[in-house]
Amino acid sequence: QLQLAESGGGLVQPGGSLRLSCAASGFNVGNYVIGWFRQAPGKEREAVSCIGTTDGRTNFADSVKGRFSVYRDDAENTVYLQMNMLMPKNTAVYYCARGSTYWRDSVPIRSSRYHYWGRGTEVAVSK
Repeated sequence: QLQLAESGGGLVQPGGSLRLSCAASGFNVGNYVIGWFRQAPGKEREAVSCIGTTDGRTNFADSVKGRFSVYRDDAENTVYLQMNMLMPKNTAVYYCARGSTYWRDSVPIRSSRYHYWGRGTEVAVSK
């Protein structure tokens, strides 16, 4: 059964870091573009980042460039989102999702391009 499960969220102070995990089952993360999205309270879901397949290329929203990184561990069948220098406006539920096998079909990152979603993990950035 195809599943994505996020973990690693929590409460962190401004300027802190968190690493989110997206563990996949039922398919190999190395064969698909995996995206990260977030939805803040009262706001629409927005794209954060994605990582490609064999070449591992990445893409980031302008708001997180230089602070967030994304990488994949094929042995663990898991994609990670490393978030540094977190700010209160980064508070949201973070989701991972599976895109296409092709990079060109997965970017620009839009929710409509991703068809399997995890349930999300909550991130709260506050003093």
